[in-house]
Amino acid sequence: MNKIYHPKKTGNRTNYYQASLVTIKQIQHDYPDRKPKLLLHACCAPCACWPLEFLSSVFDVTVFFNNSNIYPSSEYERRLDELKRYLTEVWPEVSLVTVPYDNEAYTRKLEPMKEDIEASGRCFYCYALRMKEAYQYADDHHFDFFTTVMTISRQKDSQKLNEIGKALAHQHPNVPYFYSDFKKASGQVRAQELSDEHHLYRQDYCGCIYSLEKTQNQQN
Repeated sequence: MNKIYHPKKTGNRTNYYQASLVTIKQIQHDYPDRKPKLLLHACCAPCACWPLEFLSSVFDVTVFFNNSNIYPSSEYERRLDELKRYLTEVWPEVSLVTVPYDNEAYTRKLEPMKEDIEASGRCFYCYALRMKEAYQYADDHHFDFFTTVMTISRQKDSQKLNEIGKALAHQHPNVPYFYSDFKKASGQVRAQELSDEHHLYRQDYCGCIYSLEKTQNQQN
């Protein structure tokens, strides 16, 4: 069984960026002869670019794309194709795993919370659904660690995402969760630089039909 790495909490919030640096040092000590395998849940290329750069010197990274929340299907395909292009051009050694797209079934799960404001209950539920599926894949395929790129986003609560990761880690004790806050220490600035450098498509809404409707309403 792999060692479980837990960040220390100070006050009401945990500094997950600092925790990630401490964890990396510990991992480098624990894995002197090889890079441990990490499954990285990714929602799109712009969100994945900096986490890949941050993690690649420490981990043997595989990217996992399971985002049936994205509506419509043309948007899903555009984000997936852009991620494939970026990996091919910049990270050809990184494998990409995809799962079948089923937005209708996914939207039925979100519909009871369709009136929720953004970055609240519906969004937290959506994060957890996708992370749970990805985490199960990591466990089934004997990865050493699991994490998500979503802490790169200013619109997503890193504290909540890491809480979800911590809860899932208890269900998968053989695969430690890698705590992160990729937006910190100019992570978002670097992500923007990489997006500009590689001309990455940057969407203007998170993904689901309800976030799309909100964006459209704000633009009208």
